[in-house]
Amino acid sequence: MNVLAEPSPELREASFRRQLLAWYDANARQLPWRESRDAYRVWVSEIMLQQTRVRAVIEHYHQFLRRFPTVEKLAAAREASVLAAWSGLGYYRRARMLHAAARVVVRERGGKFPDTAAKWRELPGIGRYTAAAIASIAFGESVAVVDGNVERVRQRVSARRMAGEELWRAAENLLDRERPGDFNQAMMELGATVCTPRAPACLTCPVVDLCATRGEMAGTEKPARQKKCEIHYALSVREGQVFLVQRARDASLMAGMWELPEIPWPRDHAKPAFTVRHSITVTDYTVQVWWTTAAAGTAGKWMARSKLRKLPLTGLARKILRKAGTLGLTPR
Repeated sequence: MNVLAEPSPELREASFRRQLLAWYDANARQLPWRESRDAYRVWVSEIMLQQTRVRAVIEHYHQFLRRFPTVEKLAAAREASVLAAWSGLGYYRRARMLHAAARVVVRERGGKFPDTAAKWRELPGIGRYTAAAIASIAFGESVAVVDGNVERVRQRVSARRMAGEELWRAAENLLDRERPGDFNQAMMELGATVCTPRAPACLTCPVVDLCATRGEMAGTEKPARQKKCEIHYALSVREGQVFLVQRARDASLMAGMWELPEIPWPRDHAKPAFTVRHSITVTDYTVQVWWTTAAAGTAGKWMARSKLRKLPLTGLARKILRKAGTLGLTPR
């Protein structure tokens, strides 16, 4: 009786690459940063996509490129203008580092982008993953990426928990050397759309026959529970101006950004003007907004509504002001 031999690891990996790339070619999402392999556009998208959902990035990506269509335009801009264009994406250190790196590229490298991952890592704010993603996608360098999606796919396929250098080596071993940029994007696409953290869609997975787990791995850590918090903000409007306060320049979060004044719960009020929801990492905020007059002695500034769109506002401040009818409401 003839028994079919189990395919070698090399043959399984070759089959994995072939099946995954065929799936990606037919099913990849149409995302604006995939329309070209321009290094500047790839770089901007990779920075925006860090810790931010694709859907939230798309609109900001278009707006950012309209305002800063080239690295030269970005390098020449004031930091406040860059932060204003970034408003709503959060994690503003990314914008500051992007701006700083653009200035290095223009002023020290004559506007020429690095063409290897090692050289990209010499720029401010560029880590191992980002450098590999840009170098492989924009320049075709044969270097693998590891993000949360790649880690999940690689571990499920092999039924092995890996971390650190072992995980990076495993990603390098699996990489398609002829199409490294497409393969890296395909791995991330698979993790984002099919091999999801919970309830993976194994029946639609293009490599399910090569997967050792075909679903959740045992012992997967549960996601952190969302904490709930209620906070209150004052909205003061007068003669086409809004009262705002600026975060400290040395603040650990959103340094130098403008926002509405946070206030204690005004217990003498019947109810707030309106409520918005806002989430930051593992905290869900219920934000109560109250019409008030600016308290005497409050360290803030009256800002003309016409200038607000160019001001580096926090995402929450922008959300509140948008809810207030694009700043068109007056106190009742």
